[in-house]
Amino acid sequence: MKKRGWFRKLIEWEYWPFHWVYGPVYPVFAWYVVRSGFRFFFSASNPTIFSGGFLMESKKKVYDLLPAGTYPVTLYFEPGTPAETVFQETLAAGIGFPMILKPDIGGRGRAVVVVNDSEELHYYVPQYSLPFLAQDFIPYEKEAGIFFVKHPGSKTGKVTGIVGKSFGSVTGDGVQTIEELIMANERLSLYMESLAPQLGRRLEEILPDGEIQILVPFGNHARGAAFFNWQHLIDDRLHTWASNLAEEMDGFYYGRLDIRFNDWDEMILENKFSIIELNGAGSEPTHIYDPSQSIFYAWKEIIRHWSLLWQVSHANHKKGVPYMSFREGRQMFRENGAYEAVLDKLHFALLKKYEPVAEKIIQ
Repeated sequence: MKKRGWFRKLIEWEYWPFHWVYGPVYPVFAWYVVRSGFRFFFSASNPTIFSGGFLMESKKKVYDLLPAGTYPVTLYFEPGTPAETVFQETLAAGIGFPMILKPDIGGRGRAVVVVNDSEELHYYVPQYSLPFLAQDFIPYEKEAGIFFVKHPGSKTGKVTGIVGKSFGSVTGDGVQTIEELIMANERLSLYMESLAPQLGRRLEEILPDGEIQILVPFGNHARGAAFFNWQHLIDDRLHTWASNLAEEMDGFYYGRLDIRFNDWDEMILENKFSIIELNGAGSEPTHIYDPSQSIFYAWKEIIRHWSLLWQVSHANHKKGVPYMSFREGRQMFRENGAYEAVLDKLHFALLKKYEPVAEKIIQ
């Protein structure tokens, strides 16, 4: 199985490391840097977000830009905050269990945990060595990433990509253990290295016939969620819906809205949704990770969105928004490297002892 998994990761590009996917097209991005006078143009894309949302932006400050009621109740905490303080403040804010804990500056689902009760909260909070957020867990069943681009000065923008996300789950048969069900699943078996420490002894549990166990409650590709290209859902009403939403966000022109919802029509017509995260200039057009898409399609979409990023940034720059200097950008990348080292350490520390009560759905 290990050999087969290793071979799949080699021949199926969606599992490649980030730099393997982006390496061949980095020269295109470098050309835009050169074209911008050797400055980091992307910082001008979303003027109200640090670095335009490319690196090191605070999630809490981004949430503060969103219209009230469109995102989960979220509280910010400094590392070292007593767990009891977090418990009392979340209780007062109406954040119940389960809740989400995640770093204020993060990426790729690292150090994000679902907390099911007070005991787990008191276990996890002391481990956060970085500023973190406590957030309402949104129970909507579906999640999508909607990529939106608006040219500065235009009244409306366009949705340029949609990714549908499928959370990793197994269905019990009354015979096999959770571990056996995972290993029988071609996709989830590739993530056993991260799933095993999360599930711990629960790997030995036998699920009743027909019971569905969600093992990856995050719409995150790096944590095991499957991504699908939903471009067929792009239409005029979606462009209008996204444009109206973006109109209420000061300084937002380019990025991806990760949204939870139950029904697509309800989301658009009745505004029944919740924005889990807004990602700016550093957003990936994640619909490229659909298993049916080729690496050539992925490169085409990445380059297309970098072109749009440059167009938006250049237009804002002409309106007086400064580019980040090369020196400032280099310093930002250094700080990001140091930060990510701490984030990775935190992530693996949480992962090793993370044994959540996974969500169950009875069919």
